[in-house]
Amino acid sequence: MNILLVEDNPGDILLAKEALKETGILDYSLHVVSDGEDALRFLFRQDGYQEAVRPDLVLLDLNIPKINGRNVLKQVKENSSLRTIPIIVFSTSEAQHDINSSYALHANCYVTKPVDYDEFVRVI
Repeated sequence: MNILLVEDNPGDILLAKEALKETGILDYSLHVVSDGEDALRFLFRQDGYQEAVRPDLVLLDLNIPKINGRNVLKQVKENSSLRTIPIIVFSTSEAQHDINSSYALHANCYVTKPVDYDEFVRVI
């Protein structure tokens, strides 16, 4: 399984890596980009990402630099060749408008990032 993590917080990246190790999923590759521009380059295989693998799953933070997560989600879901990739919005925001707008843009799931490590592992 190829997972693309779109996250700019180094602490959350480390937590995600550790949580994935603890899940027991043995056959996965985690690819990490830290902003929306790189996420789109990765997904569309452009500008240094021509050899990028198509992810089986995207974990997308909403509040990322350059191009925010909402715009990444919108562009991916509008593209006929990418729209079938499941995208889980993984955000600290519990705001109802963030949740509603993510689903309106066709996110497959919205998960609020837990602050507790054990809960973070359970959610992953």
